[in-house]
Amino acid sequence: MYMKFLLLSILLFGLITPSKAVSRRMFEVLDTCARYRLKEKTALVAIKDLKLKYEGKNESEAELFIKLYCSVFTPNENVDF
Repeated sequence: MYMKFLLLSILLFGLITPSKAVSRRMFEVLDTCARYRLKEKTALVAIKDLKLKYEGKNESEAELFIKLYCSVFTPNENVDF
């Protein structure tokens, strides 16, 4: 009985931990995209905060890059960043 409980506890802990990490990351992405949209962050700062690979330094290219990235998280909405 004790072994079954221990095994079940370990299994549940293993399943819950990755889901919390994913939901935290998703919140951070949505928060950063929202702050960019509200002009609290520039495109280059948002890219840096999201730890995205972006080689350019041009602000207009960065804006297009972050708009495309953030649009993936709102596919069913007609949101203009």
